[in-house]
Amino acid sequence: MPTPTALFPFFARPRLALALAALMLTAQAAGAMPSFEEVKRDFRSSDTAVLDRNGELLQRVRTDASVRRGQWTALADISPALRTAMVLSEDRRFYEHSGVDWRAVSAAAWGNLWNTRTRGASTITMQLSGLLDEDLRRGGGGRSLTQKLGQTVAAAQLERQWRKDQILEAYLNSVPFRGEIVGIDALSRTLFGKAPSGLDAREAAVAAALVRAPNARPALVAQRACEVLRAMEPQRNADCEALDMFTSAAVQRRAFDASEGIAPHAARRALRQAREGREPGQEDTPPGEAKAAAKDSGDGSVRTTLRAPLQRFALGTLQRHLRELRGRHVEDGALVVLDNATGEVLAWVGSSGPLSQAAEVDGVTAMRQPGSTLKPLLYGQAIAEQRLTAASLIEDSSAQINTASGLYIPQNYDRRFKGPVSARTALAASLNVPAVRTLVMVSPESFARGLRAAGLPLRESGDYYGYSLALGSAEVTLLSLTNAYRMLANGGRYGTTTLLAPAAPDKSKKTTTAAATAKNTPAPVLDPRAAFIVGDILSDPNARTRTFGLDSILSTRFWSAVKTGTSKDMRDNWAVGWSQRYTVGVWVGNASGASMWDVSGTSGAAPVWAEVMRFLHAREPSRAPAPPPGLVRTHIDFGAGPDGNALEAARDEWFVQGTEQPLFALANEPGAASTAAVARITAPADGTIIALDPDIPPLRQRVRFESEGRGVQWRIDGKHFARGNSAQWLPWPGRHLIELVDAGGKVVDQRRLEVRGAGVVTKSAQR
Repeated sequence: MPTPTALFPFFARPRLALALAALMLTAQAAGAMPSFEEVKRDFRSSDTAVLDRNGELLQRVRTDASVRRGQWTALADISPALRTAMVLSEDRRFYEHSGVDWRAVSAAAWGNLWNTRTRGASTITMQLSGLLDEDLRRGGGGRSLTQKLGQTVAAAQLERQWRKDQILEAYLNSVPFRGEIVGIDALSRTLFGKAPSGLDAREAAVAAALVRAPNARPALVAQRACEVLRAMEPQRNADCEALDMFTSAAVQRRAFDASEGIAPHAARRALRQAREGREPGQEDTPPGEAKAAAKDSGDGSVRTTLRAPLQRFALGTLQRHLRELRGRHVEDGALVVLDNATGEVLAWVGSSGPLSQAAEVDGVTAMRQPGSTLKPLLYGQAIAEQRLTAASLIEDSSAQINTASGLYIPQNYDRRFKGPVSARTALAASLNVPAVRTLVMVSPESFARGLRAAGLPLRESGDYYGYSLALGSAEVTLLSLTNAYRMLANGGRYGTTTLLAPAAPDKSKKTTTAAATAKNTPAPVLDPRAAFIVGDILSDPNARTRTFGLDSILSTRFWSAVKTGTSKDMRDNWAVGWSQRYTVGVWVGNASGASMWDVSGTSGAAPVWAEVMRFLHAREPSRAPAPPPGLVRTHIDFGAGPDGNALEAARDEWFVQGTEQPLFALANEPGAASTAAVARITAPADGTIIALDPDIPPLRQRVRFESEGRGVQWRIDGKHFARGNSAQWLPWPGRHLIELVDAGGKVVDQRRLEVRGAGVVTKSAQR
């Protein structure tokens, strides 16, 4: 057999000498070809697989827009038809040569000499070497002679280091097919909508034809595919006309969606956190505060804390319920499930998917008005500050409250008033007017501070929202609201949520000691006793009967505490609650902000909440929490109302120790205890900033203090200042604490003020 050099004309031998010199230079580079294991390890899909906590696929997300590359596919998982088609099309003697097919080289050289069209001499191994080494990669004008010689050396090197099956497997996963499509997995799923293992002979022929002419017109691809199909099945007559129609349709198909799965919003959130460098446990932490990057698992996937079976059930339940509500102008919803102990996100449904006109909007993180779902946090703060007990009577009647912008007149959901009711009934039955009266005691600014401590991202100050804050006029996210309820479930202790699964523990590090664990336990942002009482109220089916009836969807066979809420004009409907182990939050509405039609707290989000809770506790019990220290349970009676009957039935009630009493009655009854005459500061507002004017005499810049209640005294910065419901104070620069003290010397209310500017400090001001 003639050698390759014998085929070159005499006048080309100087060029051949230069080529041989170049061959010696490229031999050293070819020796650095990677191993099969390195190529497989460094392979990166254009998609990232987002997995649940157990490694089950939740979502596939396109993360590299420059190329369309699927998952690495083992040779055993590629159809035999495709393997056969590829070898027949690209390298008939693949299993015989050692990287270079010298017979094909001779034929190509002879054809070039006589201007005869030949098949070409590049083997699969040579093509693979060009795909692995950028210096050998084909340019727009083809490969140079130096590159071709380098390919020859690299191919021989690959054949010595790799097995034939490894070469073919790497080639099929690395070869470009058409446009942005690289590798057999992306081709199979994009053009044929199936895995590589399922390709038949016709599909395999089209795939092989695309390697030779990736961007050719469909007619040319079909012509080439017909030749490959005839070589594969010589005993059958290939129907080239039918293959032409099939090829034209296939090369235009894009069945491989950019993202598919059951958790698109959670997947995007997890990928963003991984890129921003947040560690697990930093879901609520701003990106700039993250400590270290959260890495993927090394195989192009990111593992989350979600549970795939729960995610699937939650998504299906939400979509089914929203279909039932379509006649009421409802199309969107969102759901999140948290683990109480760890803060791990177990389910994250951001939208109703195909039912929504705005499926890309993530309802878990969208800002919405929470309605009455802020009331548990308000009553919890009032109980913690000992402004209320669960048995305190609050007047549910028409109220006109003076505000800076005019009169505020709150109304109940049903436009009816219940008269004097206990705080337990007011919260469980979600009465609006008692909630506003409670906020008057706490003050909007103080309540806003409590909400921020619970992780709710209020955009404005409490005074900006005013008393409507009690009814949920501020905007919050479903995630932050659900986590605030998780704070109640954890005895008032706030913690961040976690979406990224933690990495495997480093066994070289010492085990965390009990002392270190205790040190990292967050301090309560709400008195644990108040959190317990709120949970006891929200789990009491009898307390909610005035609004929801005895047979309510909110009642479960296991212990749970839940609150519903509806925002103004029925734009948002919520159900948030917890069991012993889980906290579940559900939002139903329209991403556009359009109002729903006749959707109540029990017909909107509550049925979804109840179904998810039942699923969680199908085989897992939920028991009521144990009362924390400092609580007492006392039997109480209620006085008579205007109709002569007891205001509420006698019962055993929980109290913060020191606030218990046996009788709660209207103010005109002996031994009565009511919040109607609770001592409180009415002016100034908490957080007031006073600017002193140097052009006005100091004695004319006095600040007037106003209060309600009997026998009260004023203290400024811990020092006695005045007695009575009103007093005038000559301010001096600095930050000051104003306290209202009752006749027994107990602080019943307080305000923080700041005075700015240059003031005159007199003896009377220092009293």
